[in-house]
Amino acid sequence: MTAIPAAAGLVYGALRGVVTAFVALPPRLQDIVAAGQPGSLDGLELAPEVRLALAVLNRFAGAPMETLEPAAARRQIASEARLFAGAEITMAAVENRSIAGPAGSLPVRIYRAHAPDATRPEPLVVYLHGGGWVTGDLDTHDPVCRYLAREARCVVMAVDYRLAPEHPFPAALDDAVAAFRWAVANAASLGVDASRIAVAGDSAGGNLSAAVAQATAADGGPAPALQVLIYPVTDLSTKHASYRTFADGYFLTEAQMDWYRSHYIGDADGSDPRVSPLLAAADDLAAVAPAYVTTAGFDVLRDEGEAYARALEAAGVATTLVRHDGLIHGWVNAIALGHTPARAGAQLAAAVREGLAAAP
Repeated sequence: MTAIPAAAGLVYGALRGVVTAFVALPPRLQDIVAAGQPGSLDGLELAPEVRLALAVLNRFAGAPMETLEPAAARRQIASEARLFAGAEITMAAVENRSIAGPAGSLPVRIYRAHAPDATRPEPLVVYLHGGGWVTGDLDTHDPVCRYLAREARCVVMAVDYRLAPEHPFPAALDDAVAAFRWAVANAASLGVDASRIAVAGDSAGGNLSAAVAQATAADGGPAPALQVLIYPVTDLSTKHASYRTFADGYFLTEAQMDWYRSHYIGDADGSDPRVSPLLAAADDLAAVAPAYVTTAGFDVLRDEGEAYARALEAAGVATTLVRHDGLIHGWVNAIALGHTPARAGAQLAAAVREGLAAAP
């Protein structure tokens, strides 16, 4: 992942204008404009708008993320999030509040696309943001939470869990489990259906979501009705083949994953299923919630995410695996900016909506 240096708002506005104008072009013209950017690898073709996005990021790249201190990395991730956010989706209500966490107050943000209806409680998605357990916050993932609330027709509760290295493993997981349990316990006051609460997240958030599903199943529940894992980290004990194939040049890099891993688990055991859900015993996997797993074709995490989906299916868990061949890691943060991310986002929202509609 290349990082854009801190810059004035006018610069980011201009960049957003370039990207927005590009994605409005017909696909054939996109191909012409994006010519010269890397587009083919491992038998796959990058979507034209993704090729342009990579060109923008590479053109304005600053220091590699893995050379930065966490505070600087967080600022740069926030800048990238603003660049690709798109127009803000209007909500009926957005509420910032604090709930009881394992180490004190835990900030959350609750999104409602529609006014509550006491006669028809909505499902709820507890959303855990990506960012390698080191970066990311409620603001970086505000667009995807708004999108899911509207398109999946649910309430979304985003969780501002503690970040490493200040709070290494298992702090983030402890917060995630606590937030899910709080949501279930407070379903009535939230106006949501306690039997239709999902856990969802991208990248590191996908890792935490899988771990929450395992932890809550292991202790007898309550457990999620659905787990939604968006290009998740599932194995910090080794590097799967996609690490070699997409080591550099496709947003998330091998070097950056090493940096994230080091900050998050340090010298902890990478084979612990709480950090590597793929390594859980088959009997433990068999008890977890139904899963929707989606991966990106050009992503170092692709193979481990797909391995986890296969492991769930082998354990008898109802699992849907969708690979978006032409996309890169991070596409969920750019749903509004491109034909291909928009289609992937619509498929994601439909899976959440249908999965929670079918929940008991």
